[in-house]
Amino acid sequence: MKTELFFYTGTGNSYWTARTLAEYLGSVGTRSMLWQDGEAITSHAEALGFIFPVHIWGLPHRVIDFVNVLVEDPPKYYFAIAVNAGQVAATLLQLKKLMSKKGLSLDAGFDIVMPSNYIPWGGPGSEKIIKERIDNARDKIAKIAALVAKKEKHPVERGPLWQNILLSGFLYKLSFPHIPNMDKGFWVDDKCNTCGICKTICPCNNIELKDGRPVWLHRCEQCLACIQWCPKEAIQLGKKTPKYERYHHPDIRLQDMLSMKKSEKKEIM
Repeated sequence: MKTELFFYTGTGNSYWTARTLAEYLGSVGTRSMLWQDGEAITSHAEALGFIFPVHIWGLPHRVIDFVNVLVEDPPKYYFAIAVNAGQVAATLLQLKKLMSKKGLSLDAGFDIVMPSNYIPWGGPGSEKIIKERIDNARDKIAKIAALVAKKEKHPVERGPLWQNILLSGFLYKLSFPHIPNMDKGFWVDDKCNTCGICKTICPCNNIELKDGRPVWLHRCEQCLACIQWCPKEAIQLGKKTPKYERYHHPDIRLQDMLSMKKSEKKEIM
């Protein structure tokens, strides 16, 4: 195995990106960034790729924790894909700096724009917009695969300077310590059928059920898997989400997500 992809996903965009990249590259190993706390991450592959969503214009907690337990192996080729809704800002620069502290070099970093899953600000857009973004993402992934296959270096992609300073530099740092408690805005309406999917699909085990209904435990990562995958659209976040359309990647099924969460390592065919 020459390449191994590590991915983190909430609503399937990053999962689809990993799966699509694996299709272009051929025989590739894939692993979810879900693991037991404190467990060291090792790989025998020659190239490692990290695929993850941008959260509040920066790295999710999960990705930071992942890099911190990644076993240092400088000779490898490292690359990353930051999946976002149009504002990657300085996320990949942040990752490059984090890896540098461990003596690792981020050889290439790419920005992939996908339909938005941040429902507090609205739905993902029209079917036309969704299709255009996914089609454009597929085209770019093909180009990324060609570069990665040759282990070519590529400057990490970034947003304009104002995004890097204001969004990643100021708002991200201001918001980051409060993300675990942002689940205080979740609530459940009368459509809840006590299926428990929200508890099962949460990547950070942040939900428990009381009388069959979800209760959040304040270690949220704001991936929004719970609200976006609820089959009854019973989970809300704030006052506006009851009127907004839900979104998860159309090519990713609920069973894909549940199976992925059960297994730390899963090969994508």
